[in-house]
Amino acid sequence: MIAAAPAALLLLLSLTRLPDMVIAAAAIALLATVTGAFHEDGLGDIADGFGGGATQLRKLEIMKDSRIGAFAAVAIGLALALRIGLLAAIVAMDPWSAVTAFLAAAAVSRTLPLWIWTLLPAARVDGLAASLGAPGRVSTALASLAAIVVACMVLPYFGVGQLMAALGVAALATLMLGRIARRQIGGQTGDVLGAAQQVAEIGFFAGLLL
Repeated sequence: MIAAAPAALLLLLSLTRLPDMVIAAAAIALLATVTGAFHEDGLGDIADGFGGGATQLRKLEIMKDSRIGAFAAVAIGLALALRIGLLAAIVAMDPWSAVTAFLAAAAVSRTLPLWIWTLLPAARVDGLAASLGAPGRVSTALASLAAIVVACMVLPYFGVGQLMAALGVAALATLMLGRIARRQIGGQTGDVLGAAQQVAEIGFFAGLLL
């Protein structure tokens, strides 16, 4: 699991006197390094495209541009601040609760975008998501069930209500992003899926703290 090493780092640093914010930032930074910041890049691309393009075609063109614009910088910065701040709040509660929340969020936030991939049409025929082909609804449902099972690891530290809230907020955030993508560019792309992971992770952390 790609979140295993960052979770181990989080637990190790929690044994030191480093501030909770620094511990959370280190874990998030290592996770971004492990994934190649793929999801952060997707968030930045759709922020630039949706914010700077006047037409659907222009939005898609901007999203393919590797340069980071003002909208991307703000979106990525805000997402990082939210992820680090929320995780730090959980670290302050208990290091082990933070480890389980981190692993659960990683599983859930990487599964929810599959529903966007499955249910929305590809916005461009030559995109990565289109070339790979959307997963079937049955496989997506099974992956979601597996993610929920993984998410249950937080139950020793959070109540059932908090877990349900986390899953609900993460799902709602993903749904909202999917609706925005459909309205803006007519469907989904790899960038949209990456951005969905980011908002789902933020939603999961926030839901646990409600």
